[in-house]
Amino acid sequence: MNFQTLSYDVIGIGFGPSNLAIAIALEEHQQANKAPLACCFIEKQPDFEWHGGMLLDNTHLQVSFLKDLVTLRNPSSRYSFINYLHQQRRLESFINLGTFFPSRLEYNDYMRWVATAFKDRVHYGEEVIAVEPLEENGKVEWLQVVSRLKEGTIEHRYARNVIIGIGGYPRIPEAFKAQKHPRIIHSSQYKNCHSRFSRMGEKPRLAVIGAGQSAAEIFRDLMGRYPQGRIDLISRSRALQPSDDSPFVNEIFDPDFTDEIYHTPREQRQLFLRAFSHTNYSVVDLPLIEEIYERLYMQRVTGDVRHRYFPSCLIQAVSSSEERLQITLFNKNTSEHKEVEYDGIVLATGYQRDGHHKLLRGLEPWMVSRTVERSYQLPMARECQARVFLQGCCEETHGIADSLLSVLAMRSKEVVDSLYMLNELKAPLENTG
Repeated sequence: MNFQTLSYDVIGIGFGPSNLAIAIALEEHQQANKAPLACCFIEKQPDFEWHGGMLLDNTHLQVSFLKDLVTLRNPSSRYSFINYLHQQRRLESFINLGTFFPSRLEYNDYMRWVATAFKDRVHYGEEVIAVEPLEENGKVEWLQVVSRLKEGTIEHRYARNVIIGIGGYPRIPEAFKAQKHPRIIHSSQYKNCHSRFSRMGEKPRLAVIGAGQSAAEIFRDLMGRYPQGRIDLISRSRALQPSDDSPFVNEIFDPDFTDEIYHTPREQRQLFLRAFSHTNYSVVDLPLIEEIYERLYMQRVTGDVRHRYFPSCLIQAVSSSEERLQITLFNKNTSEHKEVEYDGIVLATGYQRDGHHKLLRGLEPWMVSRTVERSYQLPMARECQARVFLQGCCEETHGIADSLLSVLAMRSKEVVDSLYMLNELKAPLENTG
């Protein structure tokens, strides 16, 4: 093993939108300042894909395309969504659509187009399992990044700085954690796994659990796929709530707002996050709510009610056999219990964003605190000169926008500026891949 050939100024863990924006910012900073940083990225997926399990027909971005990977930082970048459209010879046609919100399929294709430009710097098909300190004489200048290939081979690389952008992992309700049934799937795998339901015939009994955009989109999709099936949407909330994307509210997603929320006292910040959770959590675009309501209403008109919405319901128990799944529901309004059988269940129950804790367990003795600094760095002891940056898991300190696309362009600038400040006194590495 050659330390020099496997050492980098920066290693990005994960290569989703966050670190894709970092890759662009690093390249453009290098072009402007002629000061390259040796970097690579490690991604567990075999290729770039953004929420592949939810790339459904008739689903669209919920943020303006102008808040792409780069435009707010560098409107003239060749990596902008507008240039992507130009290169694909679709710019005029897109303008004719008269929308700021491209389809998710197209936006995924845009990011794949950008990712292709960095394919020589990305190690796909590797899952990072640990980031460990390399201690020498009581100091840490390097971090060891340990990854596992699909066939089980272990790789070691070394970095002065690590940027973690691994996204979230499925949040599974307590009642379902013991269930390993193949027809209980999370929304993150919906597009890849919903074919399991078709084996149950044209009239499957299916349930969607959740109250947010993904739950509503999957409910609509299943109603279309199985018009003769019994499809239920089950949620804790009293009703599907519309998301608030009004102009003044949308200012909380502006990159400049990050400063304000970060420097707000902790108690006030928590109150703010709760007050504005309706902008991002357990909310649905109003046109989709109206479409679902109309579909259910028309079934009442025709007397052929096959698809139902169960609001205000808690799931108290789940049991399963090879042939069926059974849920025990508790209605919060009536205090009634109800047992319902299904052939398949989709959990549209969101994500947890604390996966970095496990990766960084070996670094804990060197951490001053787990509270992230404004620059997205974890505060480290003076003896540790290596740095760790976190992206997409800092909502508690940096606001609701932290896990969203809105801040990618400007956050990548902040992180890259910090990297160059940290490395300006260090000898540059020659390795770039």
